[in-house]
This record gives sequence, structure tokens and C-alpha cells, in this order.
Amino acid sequence: MACDNQTQVTGFILLGLSRDHEVQYQLFYVFTLIYVTTLFGNLLLILLTRVDNDLSTPMYRFLCNLSMLDICFTSVTVPRMLINLSFQQNSISYVACFTQLYFFHLIGNAEICLLAIMSYDRYVAICHPLRYRQIISTENCMRMAGACWVSGILFSFCHTLLIAKLSFCTSNVINHFFCDIPPLLQLSSTDTTRSTLEIFILGGTVAGGGFLLTLISYIFIISSILKISSTKGKRKAFSTCASHLTVVSIFFGTILFMYLRPRSAYSLENDKMLCVFYNICTPMMNPVIYSFRNDEVKKALKRMFKTIDLKNLVEQVEIWNFGTKAKARSFYSLESQTSRN
Repeated sequence: MACDNQTQVTGFILLGLSRDHEVQYQLFYVFTLIYVTTLFGNLLLILLTRVDNDLSTPMYRFLCNLSMLDICFTSVTVPRMLINLSFQQNSISYVACFTQLYFFHLIGNAEICLLAIMSYDRYVAICHPLRYRQIISTENCMRMAGACWVSGILFSFCHTLLIAKLSFCTSNVINHFFCDIPPLLQLSSTDTTRSTLEIFILGGTVAGGGFLLTLISYIFIISSILKISSTKGKRKAFSTCASHLTVVSIFFGTILFMYLRPRSAYSLENDKMLCVFYNICTPMMNPVIYSFRNDEVKKALKRMFKTIDLKNLVEQVEIWNFGTKAKARSFYSLESQTSRN
């Protein structure tokens, strides 16, 4: 149903997480700290995988892509939310809202696919170790990573198009801190029954498919590990996929509960808290989980810090300071000589 005798909205108001100004300032400092930590942790992990030769394996290439996605994922919503919290400017234009919706689901869908591919990578490494280099080659890594981005683009475009077909006339107030599908469906003045079903099918295809591939991979992984006779061998095999299994459990568990639960169990307030967890907290936790539970990453981090020659760095700073002071002295002497003339 179109907007009869009513004007289609040209922008929205984001209510955010709280209307209390004192709480908003507190949330601003908390989320700023989380965002900076997320950027630092993921950029450090990307740098490590690029500069350390021991981390040039396919698993760490996938991990590098995951860190890039995490940076993009949290950057789609958090900077805008921080502006809203600090300046109380909760308005967002129609175009900006749907742009945010598109990129949020693009990166989210790509990350679902990437986590599923990483589980397949662990399956090949544990169940077919002799054929690992042949199956998970550099070219195949690039193809699989590219497929994640392409699938994210296509599915996100379909999601955004389905929401863009709806009419928004009666209200423009979104009870959320960013533009997402559930609050926009609730806000629409159009009958959303068909759109909800189509979105459910699309979302179920991506999230359900990724979850199914991950589940099948780990069924084979666990069955192969249980066949190992030595306890040390079992522990070593489990350690190679423990970090990924932790990340997958947190991410898929939250996503599946959030988007695939029945409408009778839906609550916008609970929905906002879940979004904070998987959109803001999870990208910060991923590099911590992978680095502190992974000996190779720890060793690479130590090697990187050892290569930084602090003594040479101090000498360079002193030389720069000396040169700056010498230039300043020559400038002032030239200026005084000119004034006397």
C-alpha cells in the first residue's frame, strides 16, 4: 500500500541505545575505547600476517580477510553511533540509512561465508593433510575469498531492494542505533508479510548454508580427531581449530538466534543488545581469541617487536631534533641580520 494523502519520509530518527544524556556520554567513551581497540587489534593481526613468513599459510590469509571484514563491519555502524552519542544528532537521511543497511549486510553475509570457508580449511588440514597444499592453494584461497565478497554483494543487494520497496509514511522514528531490517520492517506502513518471508528465505539461505557447511566440517573434524590414538596428537589437532570454533560459535549463535527466531519471540530492546554484541564486541574479541590462543601468532608478535631497533629509533629522533634546532638558529640569525641592515 502506497502513502495515500501522506508524504513519504525523506529521513529517519535513530533513538539509539538510551535517551539519558548522562548514559549517552558514558556509552560514547565505552564504544570509542572498544572501536579503537578493534581497529588496533585487527590492524596488528593484518600486519603480522603480511610481514611474518611463518604466517603466510592459507589459514592466516583467511584470518587476514576476517580482520579486514571485522574492521569494515564495525566501521559501518560505530562512527555514526559515536556522532549521535556525542552531538545528539540522531537524524539520518533516507539514502544514508539504506546505504548503511546495504554495507552492513554486505559485510555480514561475506563474513558468514568466510567463516564457513575457514571451517572447510580446517577440515582439509586435519582430515586430508597430505593434499592440503593442493586443495587450499594460493589461487584457490583468492577465489574463495573473492566468492565471499561477491555473495555478500548479491545477497545484500537483494535484502536492500526488498526493504526499499516498502513505504514509510506514518513514522520516521527507528528504535535502534543503526538502520537494520527488523526495525525498518516494523516501521513500514506497507504490509510486510511477503517481504518478511522473502527476507527470511534469503537470510536463511546465507546463514543456514554457512552454518550447515561449518557443522558438517566439524563433524568430520571431530570424528577424525577421535580416531587419533595419542592424547598429545588429539590435543594438538584440537588446538588448531579451537580459536576458529570459538569465533564461529559466538558469531553464528548470535546471528541465527537474531534473524531466524519466530516473530513471537522478537523484542527490539533485546535485538539492540544482541546487535551491540555481534556488531561491536565480536570484532574486538576475534583478534584476541586468535592471538592469545595461538602460539604461532604469539611468536610472530615477539619476532616483530624484536626487529624494531629502539636504540636506532631514539638516535633518529635525536638527529631530527638537532637538525630542527639548527635550522631554527640559522633562521633567527638571518632574520636578526636582515633587521640590522
